[in-house]
Amino acid sequence: MTIRAPAGYAAIVLAAGRGVRAGGTQPKQWCDLGDRPVLARALDAFAGFERVVLVVHEDDMGAAIAQFAGPVTIVTGGETRSASVMAGLTALEGQASHVLIHDGARPLTPAPVIQGVIDALEGDAIAAAPGLAVSDTLWHGEAGHVSGITPRDGLYRAQTPQGFRLPHIIAAHRAHPEGATDDVALALKMGHPVAITEGSEDNLKITWPGDFARAEKLLGGAMDIRLGNGFDVHAFGPGDHVWLCGIRIPHDAGLVGHSDADVGMHALTDAIYGALAEGDIGRHFPPSDPQWKGLASEIFLRHAIDLARERGFRLANVDVTLICEMPKIGPHASAMQARLSEVMQTEANRISVKATTSERLGFTGRGEGIAAIATASLIKG
Repeated sequence: MTIRAPAGYAAIVLAAGRGVRAGGTQPKQWCDLGDRPVLARALDAFAGFERVVLVVHEDDMGAAIAQFAGPVTIVTGGETRSASVMAGLTALEGQASHVLIHDGARPLTPAPVIQGVIDALEGDAIAAAPGLAVSDTLWHGEAGHVSGITPRDGLYRAQTPQGFRLPHIIAAHRAHPEGATDDVALALKMGHPVAITEGSEDNLKITWPGDFARAEKLLGGAMDIRLGNGFDVHAFGPGDHVWLCGIRIPHDAGLVGHSDADVGMHALTDAIYGALAEGDIGRHFPPSDPQWKGLASEIFLRHAIDLARERGFRLANVDVTLICEMPKIGPHASAMQARLSEVMQTEANRISVKATTSERLGFTGRGEGIAAIATASLIKG
């Protein structure tokens, strides 16, 4: 879900830090989370804003321009967090009415967290920020021992994005050049009330090596569901049997094809490739290549399902419909289901094989060949 911010709203994403406490050889915001940098995921949350300013270290300017230039304005940060915020605010001065300031190391900020800040600012709030009420007892410790307990009532864990009316937060930074650990602190110094909006446990800030593992787990919680369809046709020719969904069925004709012409397996293979955006059988096994001539179609199907698994997908279900007048499919449907289950190494109850006729219309109705359509659904997460 992408938040469509009201007119006049801008965002600043801070990524000028050099922190390497999270491990790795580069700052945490440039490390990959899944298949994309942490910073790219942090920026995703503000795709619906009119203006987004990315603040980076001067050493990272080239990489930032290469990856994010265009919809994002990129500026160089300062030696402190406050100096970096001020660089972003300066780039926005006079161009926005409100600004949300976000840590580039928070890659999984849920849309409702951002919306909550906007809703508060659209009311009468000068400043608003998400927070989580502290639920654990807080200790003071000395020399490895508990030396005291702090009441947790009224305590919150601060998160970002923190939102402000733009002129007010610019004035706060200019009045307090010494800066602060976050922008809410400066707003309070100016006497501005700050509304607390609802935070989220998923809105974690990458700080330590273990945070990457937690973020990966959260990222994996979002399901990637893919659907693909396939269609194939083969004409009848000389022969005494046909191969359909891996089963040899006696018939007074064969099917003509470069391989064994198993029209059911071909349609199913293309459905899986389609779900993966991987084209069709011809892309992976060109008919112009003689090495694939006469090949058993289960090789194609195994390749497709193995490719899906390599990419982290599991098979939810498949549905194959064979379209022909003859041979009769019903007596063989259970065997086809079992064979496809064996080839794809999945439960038979995830596989449907059925047949229909074309009411003697078209080439299948005239007994000139067999067609097949198939649908496959894949799930990651």
